[in-house]
Amino acid sequence: MSNKILVVDDEQSIMNIIAFNLKKEGYEVVTAEDGEMAITIFDTEKPDLILLDIMMPKIDGYGVCKRIRDKSDVPIIMLTARADEVDKVLGLEIGADDYVTKPFSNRELMARVKANLRRKSNIKQDEEQNNMDTNTFVYGDLTINFDRYEVFKRNEPINLTIREFELLKFLAIKKNQIFTREALLSQVWGYEYFGDVRAVDVTIRRLREKIEDDASKPKFILTKRGIGYYFMS
Repeated sequence: MSNKILVVDDEQSIMNIIAFNLKKEGYEVVTAEDGEMAITIFDTEKPDLILLDIMMPKIDGYGVCKRIRDKSDVPIIMLTARADEVDKVLGLEIGADDYVTKPFSNRELMARVKANLRRKSNIKQDEEQNNMDTNTFVYGDLTINFDRYEVFKRNEPINLTIREFELLKFLAIKKNQIFTREALLSQVWGYEYFGDVRAVDVTIRRLREKIEDDASKPKFILTKRGIGYYFMS
């Protein structure tokens, strides 16, 4: 069965081009022209991934992302015509998994779609294959169960997005090894480096805010100035 992708954009020409290219790749495509329609179609169609424009009537992309993220961890890739870093960062901070700035190449968009779907598929397989609590690691007051995709701080559950968990898992497994932003983008995000590593910095900051006692003085995820990040154990 092919993956179903919801494309949300109020510009009909752009939406048609994206839908055409996705169908060529074998995906099933559903579309929405505004935020309200996007939420309704999401609830009825249950897509496997969402390509979500930011500037839309009725409810903008940020609002749609927040509403969907409250009830689902479906991968969301924001489509934005804005080049401002603040706009990109905001999308990531409210729960988007990725963003692409218009104009974008079809190759870049398809690479990101495939990477996010592959990650979702891998996580689902892991959850189905691991019914036993057999892969739990404890680092001080932080507990990570790699099989069940669960994280606890002093026995209290921490709510992480899939992207945040995958980044934490990768760094924790490779503890004490330093990784550049480009390496993390390749290893965790799962696609070739396209020139913007801000997504890594934003996700690291979100993770620190959730797992550290003091995000300004982290003890788990540390920075090697001028190089990258590593998990200290």
